[in-house]
Amino acid sequence: MRPTARAVPPRPLLIAALALAATVTPALTSPARTVAAGSGPAVREGTAEERRAATAPADAARAALAAPVTGLSDAGRGYPRRQILTPDPENPADSSIRLGLTPYHAIAPELNALQRLGDRVSVEIAGRSAGGHRLYLVTVTAPETAGESRAQERMRGLIENTPVAAARDAGIRRDYKTPVFFNANIHGNEWEGTDAALRLIRRLATAKDAETEDLLAHSRLYFDVTANPDGRIAGTRANANGFDLNRDFVTASQPETRAMRQIEIDKQPAVMLDLHGYVNGTLIEPATPPHGENYEYDLFLKHTYADALGMEAAVDGLGHTPAGDGVQPVQIPFRDQREGWDDWPPVFTPQYAAFHGAVAAHTVEIPLTVDNEAYDTLPVTELRRRCAINVDVAEAAMRASLEYARTHRSSLVADQIEVFRRGSAGAAQVPVSSKTVPGVPGIGPEDVWTTTFPRAYVIPAGAAQRSSTAAARLVGHLLANDVRVTRATAALRLGGRTYAKGSYLVDLHQPKRGLANALLADGRDISDKVSAMYDISGWSLGRLWGATVETVRAGELSGLPTTAVQAAAGVARVAPRGDLRLRLDDPREVAALNELLGQGVRVRLSADGGAVLPGSARARAEAVARTHDVALDTATRAPATPALHRPRVAAAVTSGELFALREMGFDVVPVSAGVLDAGFDWSGVDVLFVSAGLDRDELTPAARDALDAFLARHGLVGRGAVGAALGSAEGLLAVKPVAGGADANGVVRVVNSGPVTAGAPDHGFVYAPLWFTDLGPGVRIEQSYATGNPLVSGHWRPLGDGSGGPRAAAGRASVVSGPHVVLFGTDPLFRDHPKGEFAQLGRALFTAGAGAASSGSVEESG
Repeated sequence: MRPTARAVPPRPLLIAALALAATVTPALTSPARTVAAGSGPAVREGTAEERRAATAPADAARAALAAPVTGLSDAGRGYPRRQILTPDPENPADSSIRLGLTPYHAIAPELNALQRLGDRVSVEIAGRSAGGHRLYLVTVTAPETAGESRAQERMRGLIENTPVAAARDAGIRRDYKTPVFFNANIHGNEWEGTDAALRLIRRLATAKDAETEDLLAHSRLYFDVTANPDGRIAGTRANANGFDLNRDFVTASQPETRAMRQIEIDKQPAVMLDLHGYVNGTLIEPATPPHGENYEYDLFLKHTYADALGMEAAVDGLGHTPAGDGVQPVQIPFRDQREGWDDWPPVFTPQYAAFHGAVAAHTVEIPLTVDNEAYDTLPVTELRRRCAINVDVAEAAMRASLEYARTHRSSLVADQIEVFRRGSAGAAQVPVSSKTVPGVPGIGPEDVWTTTFPRAYVIPAGAAQRSSTAAARLVGHLLANDVRVTRATAALRLGGRTYAKGSYLVDLHQPKRGLANALLADGRDISDKVSAMYDISGWSLGRLWGATVETVRAGELSGLPTTAVQAAAGVARVAPRGDLRLRLDDPREVAALNELLGQGVRVRLSADGGAVLPGSARARAEAVARTHDVALDTATRAPATPALHRPRVAAAVTSGELFALREMGFDVVPVSAGVLDAGFDWSGVDVLFVSAGLDRDELTPAARDALDAFLARHGLVGRGAVGAALGSAEGLLAVKPVAGGADANGVVRVVNSGPVTAGAPDHGFVYAPLWFTDLGPGVRIEQSYATGNPLVSGHWRPLGDGSGGPRAAAGRASVVSGPHVVLFGTDPLFRDHPKGEFAQLGRALFTAGAGAASSGSVEESG
């Protein structure tokens, strides 16, 4: 799993471990030690998959975009919940078979067998993957009547919704079953967690010892047996859409992510393990700094560290050694590293789970590599030897965590209640220290990460809102994340401003305030705090999703005319007369435009970045508005620009970009250097979009000639270093691309100045940012990085020679264009996340591909 190495010095440790507090367990003290020689520190994961051109099939995108979320509430149903699962057809190509592990098609029969073992095992379908495979949620607990399950749901609701009362509730202390969640195989080619989970479920189903009886009487154990069946079958890290699901929790673009999200909302686990591979020795979180500033980190660290010590003892207790079988001792990043394995962004499963009440949540990385090159080159006997060890390690970690949950039930539930109490009350966070988290060695100032929560956020309605469609999307996303939102039933005044009726209010005095703030806040520039980050460091939906979001620092919210909402109000409407204008701020609006163009409606781009269509197309516009929930208002004037057509896009792009193009309704054919070398048919293609997997110099002469001939007559949209390199190689635009750091990323301030970025937000997202200098004749600056330091939140440091930092990019062109070419130095479609930037890329494709308009019937103005 760790293809690129970044050396990270060991974390400084206390000379002697402090005694753990009585609320943890004195027996869990652990001597300070460094990682064993030869194992090395955990390393930052490479981005090889994001450098390859994506090939995901269109039906996987359609399935992901349309997949419903399966509710998993316990209301009205007892346990066990038996169902006979129809077996899947046997698949001899399943990648698990080579490893001696359970192929996906064998999971349903095994779950049927497990349900027959007694009355402890239940199976539910939590959804389907992008590739159409069932997602199995297994619950193991002592039997419950329907009434007892309703009582458990009532107590779960009290814990979240009335935490002060829950803390005093003797029934909760006596009867509530602690929820524990094990998530296996989120990365498809990290297989063994599934087999360990199935083996543990089998043991729990029949064990008669007192500890198991006690555990199941006072806990519910939830197993997402394979979170990524597409990848398990194919032997890929990603799902059928090419997405790393363990980077998708902020965006939740994929159905598998949404299923895991719903498990965490509906089951509200206090303990959570996410089973991964491969780091040797076994890596068990808690993580290094920086720690997410929106967590109740004192409560989280208290349990996560103590639970990790128990897992360490269990794994090391298996007796594996470096000399005997190549297994290094366990490493705990918080204790054994200084930086490089952080828990800053909530894109990872355990970090996201913390916002839903998990006070012990871990990534666990099993030790022995069997993926990628090892899978292809090692003998089967060696692969299976490694897998057998990995399954043992994963099961030992899970069993140790179950023991922690059994013996610390009262403390886990009390601290989950305290998480929700602080949020509801607007209480201050508690900075971590040796006093506030006794028993955790080595806590220093580098571990103190807190924030000042605002009083509220407002997503205004009316003239103050730049995009009603984007606002509705954002509100829907907040609600899907279990963030509470109210809507103004009349005009209201807050924070010195008046907001129109229909405005949305997010009160930060709510149980999951940490998640609400993590999603909506700007975030923080942490470039000077650490030298390396594990993944992205900025993601603000408040800045990147296209809606106007205003921060209210203080004010009284009681008595305001608002009502709670369960869904965003629909925005679909069409002006009753005149020509029509469709804003292009949100992917839904671009998709609506592509549908209209596909129906032959004549549409032109306006100077403000919108699209204008004739009033004679009103009936079609009304149908499209209902389908995509978009608004079309009266156009003030018909633009003189050429009529658009729906372009056919050849795309050598990342998986996130390919998915985003399909989300916007573009007709896309994936390409790569290999596809072009095989003799690609360019006829019918209008524009080429390149960001990954295509180097002109590495093409065969015939493929290079065909590419040159195409670009001599058609358009190019390029993104990042790969796109800019193709533009330079073809001589399409006289610019000099300048690169920042390869892992620099975050939210930046920008200045929009051209038709491609007309009406776009004044913030963008970058990953491996570029800017353009030495602009020649005919080059238009579409967008520039803001002056000063353009980085709002994220991690972007100068290179070793002092160049390449955000101040070097300040004031420089970030998006440039010329005749039939647009080059982006920002990353407007990154992992399908910055929704407010999608329309920039859409306009670029429309304009760059405008020279190859297709024929067909069109609607005339009227």
